[in-house]
Amino acid sequence: MAAMMVAARQGRELQRYSASTGGRIVVGCIPYRARGDGGEVEVLVICSRKKGASAGVLFPKGGWELDESMDEAARREALEEAGVRGETGPSLGRWCYQSRRYDATYEGYMFPLRVTDELERWPEMSGRGRTWVTVQDAMDRCPHLWMREALQRFADRAAAAAL
Repeated sequence: MAAMMVAARQGRELQRYSASTGGRIVVGCIPYRARGDGGEVEVLVICSRKKGASAGVLFPKGGWELDESMDEAARREALEEAGVRGETGPSLGRWCYQSRRYDATYEGYMFPLRVTDELERWPEMSGRGRTWVTVQDAMDRCPHLWMREALQRFADRAAAAAL
């Protein structure tokens, strides 16, 4: 039986907006896995749909919509943008950041996502590359301060859990 591809959501009709900033509320995740040879943690990064890999790497994120929980939004974005499914952990935190495209301050939330399934085809595969990298490599290549801070919180949490 062939797997059916889910279409990416489009539009802003169901978008949530922040009462404190007036901008969109976005939810994202840091997809991760532990490699079998020694258990080193790798994270899955994607490239910008508009700028490509030359602009650095990102983590899946997008608008939190009225008909879903934050957890559901994080998992949906991982599926749409990176083609992975998984289980989310507790939130890594909240960040406010300036949109690079619009004159607005967004409110962003990030979650760790333990990847359980990596799809061969996904909704945004034609516009986004994905690759597994070390935490340090992602830290070095991500241009967004708030995403690097979320990644550092994830790395600190992962290190504490390994003790």
